[in-house]
Amino acid sequence: MGSAQRLNRLRAGVLGANDGIVSVAALVVGVAGATTASATILTAGAAGLVGGAISMALGEYVSVSSQRDSEQAMIAEERRELQKHPDDELDELIQLYVAKGLDQTTAQQVAGELTAKDPLAAHMDAELNLVAEDIASPVAAALASAASFAVGGALPFLTMLLLPEFLRVGATFVVVLLALALTGGRGARLGGSPLLRPTIRVVLGGAIALTVTFALGAALGSTGII
Repeated sequence: MGSAQRLNRLRAGVLGANDGIVSVAALVVGVAGATTASATILTAGAAGLVGGAISMALGEYVSVSSQRDSEQAMIAEERRELQKHPDDELDELIQLYVAKGLDQTTAQQVAGELTAKDPLAAHMDAELNLVAEDIASPVAAALASAASFAVGGALPFLTMLLLPEFLRVGATFVVVLLALALTGGRGARLGGSPLLRPTIRVVLGGAIALTVTFALGAALGSTGII
């Protein structure tokens, strides 16, 4: 696996965990605002956890499959061009290296050596900005997305499951906001940005989501609808 693919997977994992935390927490807190029935809260949480993980997996599979199909089509076209017009493709590769700052002589030498070793890899790198190791697997991406969502969503779900009724909602708020601070900081670090602003943004968004859903659940519960 290439470094770019590893980094993309880490970012996707952080985002998936963040989605799981917020989605499941908002669901269980909203239901808890409407009713204190443990079975109802836990059923809603389990459904949100499983359904959300499956939804994330399907979405990631479709997205990565489309990207992979596009990349594979470009590679196949490049392979055909190399078979039909190898000299033209070599000249094109030379000019690409010249455009990147090499002088003509150096560009010819580099293009010639890389073409002798692996012409397709040389063109994928210089022309398509692709490396074979970085072409993502849809199945792996789907499984990673589902797993990260499930891990994130398990935090609020287990908090609701394991704690007594009078502590559930308050403890879930605390656990969720701490977890969001960690994922926000991790995401900022992976993106190379300062930690404070992204972390505050993620925590504030989570706090708003929990507050709104709890208030909505409480309002619906007070009307007798739930």
